[in-house]
Amino acid sequence: MSALVDIVDTTTRDGNQSLWSATGLTTADITAIAPTIDRVGFRAVDFSSSTHMAVAVRFHREDPWERLRLVRAAMPDTPLSFITSGMRFITWVPADEDVMRLAFRCVARNGIRRVQVVDPSNDVPRLRRVAAMARQEGVEQVVLGLTYSVSEVHTHAYYAERAAALAGCAEMDALYLKDPGGLLTQDAVRELAPHFLRAAGDRPAELHSHCTIGLAPFVYVEGVRAGFRVLHTAVAPLARGTSNPAAETTLRDLGAEGYSHRLDLDALAEMSEHFRRLGREKGLPVGAPQEFDATYYHHQLAGGMVSTTRRMLDELRRPELFDAALEEVGRVRAEMGYPIIVTPVSQLVATQAVRNVIDAERWSNVSDETIRYFLGHYGEPAAPVSPEVAERVLSLPRVEGLRHLEPLHLEGARERFGRGISDEELLLRLTMPEEQVDAMLASPPVTGREPASSGRHPVVTLLREVAKRPSVTQLRVRKGDEVVEWRRAT
Repeated sequence: MSALVDIVDTTTRDGNQSLWSATGLTTADITAIAPTIDRVGFRAVDFSSSTHMAVAVRFHREDPWERLRLVRAAMPDTPLSFITSGMRFITWVPADEDVMRLAFRCVARNGIRRVQVVDPSNDVPRLRRVAAMARQEGVEQVVLGLTYSVSEVHTHAYYAERAAALAGCAEMDALYLKDPGGLLTQDAVRELAPHFLRAAGDRPAELHSHCTIGLAPFVYVEGVRAGFRVLHTAVAPLARGTSNPAAETTLRDLGAEGYSHRLDLDALAEMSEHFRRLGREKGLPVGAPQEFDATYYHHQLAGGMVSTTRRMLDELRRPELFDAALEEVGRVRAEMGYPIIVTPVSQLVATQAVRNVIDAERWSNVSDETIRYFLGHYGEPAAPVSPEVAERVLSLPRVEGLRHLEPLHLEGARERFGRGISDEELLLRLTMPEEQVDAMLASPPVTGREPASSGRHPVVTLLREVAKRPSVTQLRVRKGDEVVEWRRAT
């Protein structure tokens, strides 16, 4: 029998973030196709993050907790996954343990069954600490990730050491190699695989890469040959480009190599067409294959940050500075001690690079978050920071006010925001501007969406899809005073 390879779908989270700046999909866009996604047979759906929750509120005025509940109800058989960079939720200000415990408790009870945990510095004690909290607060599956980077300190020995240090984590259900910049080569994944497989033991080892410089499809084939048995892909319209490899071509490649999968190809094709149609309707780009570009090893921006950086420059009406900003990212990263380009540090580095190419003098305009990085609030840098840059940043008058910044905590939060509100609303009010949360709450209820080519009402589509699944005996969705309830006839 051929070896089985499982697939984690990244379309609605990483694909949306990489190609559509995380803003392209509304709740209705996802719920309309969710029952079909449930039929595909994915190991899990990489569905959300605190960043995506904030986007739902800020750009769409939608309740992100209701998005979780609606999608969970529409696809009960596929675990929804939430990715976190550790001790932060929505805002860049560090969160105290009580905030993170409440966040994990809320995402779990609203529909998240799996949490992927990464750390900006690949700090093993922090990864293990967050894994323990997630498990204790009700998360079913905890997947720990080590984020790949290339620098004078990020060697293969570095990753082998950290993978080995995670092996004994009792809360770890799977270990994954996360390559947000698409920097892995075939040789690198072949050399790293034994260390990840050894650390995972009898648990799955997963592989996540991006097509930013065109290498990820080759890396996936080599990774499977080397022993990885779970790959992260998106459907074709939200794959390639700076996103993940396409599920369709990945499955074809696996078949050519003699591996099997468990996906329903008809349902996958229907899912892919849904997102292709959305892209056409909204004027959003479809991912295309990328040529190899060695300059990416200089800046290492992840797929989502490439589009975010371009958007920042467009908003500043300086799009012609995009190439210069990418080059500047590499300089800033070296001066900051080679941090791994992953949330939230990737935002700090990219934003600083944009400021440096726009301003008359480099490092003349620095964010509070970047000051906090130089104060050590984001952990120990992988290499020493530039003394000249550090001296300039830490001589700014705002430094003393930020030096002892308290992390977000729940103490007094109920008194500030109201004892009658839910935990979910409390977390949003604690981490987001008041006017944005108020606007979300004042917005009309979220409704379903029917694909453009069909004339059926979206509720009818949802119920017909649910009826195809014998394991679902009833469905109940509530929005305000409106309730839709369906029961299977006995």
